[in-house]
Amino acid sequence: MIGIVRFPIVPTAIVAIAVAVMVALGIWQLNRAEEKEALLARYEMARNMQAMVGWPDSGASLNDFLYRRSTLQCESVANIEPRAGRSARGETGWVHVADCQLVSGQQASVVLGWSRDPTAQVNFAGGTVSGVIAPGPRLVADPAVGGLEPMSAPDPADLPNNHLSYAGQWFLFALTALVIYLLALRRRGTPKST
Repeated sequence: MIGIVRFPIVPTAIVAIAVAVMVALGIWQLNRAEEKEALLARYEMARNMQAMVGWPDSGASLNDFLYRRSTLQCESVANIEPRAGRSARGETGWVHVADCQLVSGQQASVVLGWSRDPTAQVNFAGGTVSGVIAPGPRLVADPAVGGLEPMSAPDPADLPNNHLSYAGQWFLFALTALVIYLLALRRRGTPKST
């Protein structure tokens, strides 16, 4: 006679729901990976466009402007601070970022240029700056201003696209939970020796 395997109802339901959620999250990450690849391809196309766009206002969708060339008028500079960054030649050092007040009343971050020294004298009190719109948003000056050297240009390839690895992790978590549960059931069904 074939023995009937009895599964405890509540624990089995909990594990089944958990596994289903993890598989759903893995599928969602696979879809996100496709969306991110399309977005990165769009950014790469934008990077190669020569036509200028206006600086995005607060109501605009930033994704429509990233990696495009733009110009803004910095009316006044509230602050300039150094941040770790790379030169156009790939050297590590400091990029100097200005907090600019625009005519519209908006604030804008402008990456003015690169130096080896975080305390370098930056000669910038405002004016017209041209460059590339990077995530943030911030305008990366091209050419550099304020007596600074050119910095590395924003590159869409620097944006992480790790959704595929996240999907793999969720599928692995689901498989692990299932295997552990089946091993626990097997152990539960094994008679104890005395």
